[in-house]
Amino acid sequence: MSRSESKHIVIVGAGPGGLTCAMILANRGFKVTVVEAKDRVGGRNATLQLGPYVFDTGPTFLMLKDVLDEVFKESGTSTHAELETPRLDPMYRLAFKDRQIEAYNDPERMKDEIERCFPGHGAQYDRFVEQERTRFKRLFPCLQKSYHRAVTLLHPDLLKAIPSLGLGRSLFDIMHRVYGDEKLALSFTFQSKYLGMSPWECPGLFAMIPYIEHAYGIFHVTGGLSRISEAMSEVAVRNGAVVQCVRPVKRVLVKGRKAVGVELEDGEKIEADDVVLNADFGYAATTLFDPGVLRTYTPRRLEKTKYSCSTFMLYLGLDTVYDLRHHTIFFAEDYRSNVNAIFRGDRLTNDISFYIRNSVVTDPQVAPKGHSAIYVLVPVPNLRGKPDWEKDAGSFRENVLSKMESRAGMRGLREHIREEQVIVPGDWKDRYNCYAGATFNLAHNISQMIYWRPHNQFEELDNCYLVGGGTHPGSGLPTIYESGRIAANLISRKHKVVFVSGNLHV
Repeated sequence: MSRSESKHIVIVGAGPGGLTCAMILANRGFKVTVVEAKDRVGGRNATLQLGPYVFDTGPTFLMLKDVLDEVFKESGTSTHAELETPRLDPMYRLAFKDRQIEAYNDPERMKDEIERCFPGHGAQYDRFVEQERTRFKRLFPCLQKSYHRAVTLLHPDLLKAIPSLGLGRSLFDIMHRVYGDEKLALSFTFQSKYLGMSPWECPGLFAMIPYIEHAYGIFHVTGGLSRISEAMSEVAVRNGAVVQCVRPVKRVLVKGRKAVGVELEDGEKIEADDVVLNADFGYAATTLFDPGVLRTYTPRRLEKTKYSCSTFMLYLGLDTVYDLRHHTIFFAEDYRSNVNAIFRGDRLTNDISFYIRNSVVTDPQVAPKGHSAIYVLVPVPNLRGKPDWEKDAGSFRENVLSKMESRAGMRGLREHIREEQVIVPGDWKDRYNCYAGATFNLAHNISQMIYWRPHNQFEELDNCYLVGGGTHPGSGLPTIYESGRIAANLISRKHKVVFVSGNLHV
């Protein structure tokens, strides 16, 4: 028996981070058991089906597909063998009140489009590309490392990257310096919403996100991005892992300062050499450990921690098809006031920003012929804010539908709704175990990144590892996959299992 075959790894949660870790470790010969509370894999990346209409619960943009390609390769397969991933170009449409701009993966088309919408600014796109290519090349290797030891902060890669951190500058500051025009700058900073942050507060280093989109493209997955987690589960099982759904965990079993397994809600105890937590971090820290076990991430500290915004979600099965792009982002007329209200948490505004995915134009599998599955996301305050969703949800829904009719040209929308589901911040907390209803987990301010974010090799306990958006490197599918790979590599090194792990060539 090899070293790995004698070691049992239990993974709590079948989200994309946990499944990445599971399929890599299983391919290296470890005994792997994944226990998932829900009736399907994926977590916030799971399939949501309403009658004949198929939706993604959460992520809808597949960026930096190269990372997904790598983790499938390290699991003994390939993305091509498991999924269909068409590239989108144009990638998305950005709709302001007075103009619309298409975002293209092709640089020349993108410059022409900028010139069409913002005359005199097209040539500045080259400056953006060169500047952010350098930032990305310096920073992304730093995100692929584990920071469970403080000495990693002295790694040459990180020291070299310090000038690219944009310290003291926000994402908006950096893009406005490049483009000069506020609306054009917003066209390259709305991506801060992927992190649940304001572009005026999001650290400048995240200027590499719009670069990643433009340099590497955006992809869809036929059947929905939830198919990624389903494929990962299938690969993990083929590699020898056991994936069990409807197996909620009550607590992590601890002996001394070591995690030694988990106890399920039904009382069954599963012993393990290592435990990997893929649950929402705030939820796990406040729910899955006996009182007093965690000494750093106490309930009091978690109450003081900064979190992302939340989202109001509408999933609509329609008996018609509207003339919309696959992805369209609609900016509030006064975008900054809308954003400020979200992050102050003091109120819901009538003037909203919202995103619509109309995936049927790319993927006929998501709805019957002549129908569509419309996904709508509206950033809103998390549960630390003042809105009363029991009182406000109905009127807010009506406002969203009205804005879809007026801004997106979806006339007669209400008459075409055949299936509908709404998710409000309280649902993210109660049904998806998101602490404070913060859809994008812990905020990504500098003081909550790399070494100062909960570690992949959890600092509180031996034999305990973290994956997902609440740990390093952070939220977003590519970085969540990286968290799963980092944890798998840490566990493999611990047990002296030889492996080859790639890094994205940037």
